[in-house]
Formats: sequence, C-alpha cells, structure tokens
Amino acid sequence: MRLLIVEDEKRLARSLAGGLTAEGFAVDVVHDGLEGLHRAAEGVYDLVVLDIMLPGMNGYRVCAALRAAGHDVPILMLTAKDGEYDEAEGLDTGADDYLTKPFSYVVLVARIRALLRRRGGSASPVIAVGGLRMDTAARRLHVGEDEVPLTAKEFAVLEQLALRAGQVVSKADILEHVWDFAYDGDPNIVEVYVSTLRRKLGAASIRTVRGAGYRLEAL
Repeated sequence: MRLLIVEDEKRLARSLAGGLTAEGFAVDVVHDGLEGLHRAAEGVYDLVVLDIMLPGMNGYRVCAALRAAGHDVPILMLTAKDGEYDEAEGLDTGADDYLTKPFSYVVLVARIRALLRRRGGSASPVIAVGGLRMDTAARRLHVGEDEVPLTAKEFAVLEQLALRAGQVVSKADILEHVWDFAYDGDPNIVEVYVSTLRRKLGAASIRTVRGAGYRLEAL
C-alpha cells in the first residue's frame, strides 16, 4: 500500500515515514498543501495523511479540492487543532478520519489500516484466498496450518495480488502501490519478488499472464 504524508513539520514527517515504511507501506512525503494536492490528484495513493495547518494551501482546502475533483482516496487528517468545530469542519470537507496531535503512533497505524480495510470493502484485517490467510494487521501469512515468514516488501507485493485475487495485476500497478516515488531502479524488481514468493508458496501460487501481469491462484 502506498501512502502520501502531507506534513510541514519535517521531523514529524520523517518519523512517520520511517515508522510506516517499517510497517510495510511505501511512503511519499511533501511539506506544503499545493504539492500535496498535486501529488494526491495523481491517483496513485491508497491513503493520504493530511495536516491542516500547511503552507501554500491548508488541509481543509486540499481535502475539499480532491473531493470536488472526484478523488475518493481515504484521507486521515492530522492536526494540532483539537476543537470539536475543527474536527467537524475536517469531516465536512470530506476527510474520513481525524487525529489530534500529540497522538499515539499505534493508534495512527490502526486508523490507517482500518481506513484501508474499509476502502477494500472489508471490516476484517484477514484476507483469505483458498487456504491462504493474510493478517494485514499482524503482518502474518498462513498457508493451511503453516505460517510462512515474509519480508515487509514480500508481504506488500502479495497483499496487492491477494486484494485482487483471481484478477490480473500488472507490474506497473504493483510498482505504483508497493514502491515509493523515490524508487528509480529496475522495474523488473517485481519479477524478483514474485519469484521469491513462488519459492515460498509453491510454483503454481502466482501465474504469469504474458504481457498483462500476475494473478494469485487459490492454494
């Protein structure tokens, strides 16, 4: 999953990006509202963490502009304002959730995962595909009764396939949602991770659809 953090407190932004990257997310960071609006409008993000007090354009206006343009990306507002009218304004402009600084990092991650599950049409953190079960909250994978250890990136690639099980997912889609904006390496990195997942899950677990992408098969 790829997240955009729009936060002008650079130390906080770096801390959040580091923590969320360790959780397995791909994270991009910008520090002003206009750049945040431009990036979010590209449509490549699964969720936006949006501060309210931003230079260039405040978070309320960024959120309202995204919604007016038809973008339905989940938005979690992150702010030092703690009045109930501020919270109401954030939600009224189209935000999906609101968290006041200072906040618990554990709560932030839980809120992000809940919003992502809601967008995927499920309240459960577990994705089941045949005998495969991915616990996206605990970041654990079981195939049948056996737990299969995965790195954060392996889990993220498999999660993209599992969310669209039975459908073909292109290499570009996987790159877009699993690697951040700064990645400029070989796009064949996706093939490397798919090959590793096949070794761990079985050769028939992920099918290559020539010229189109990959499809996760029920195990």
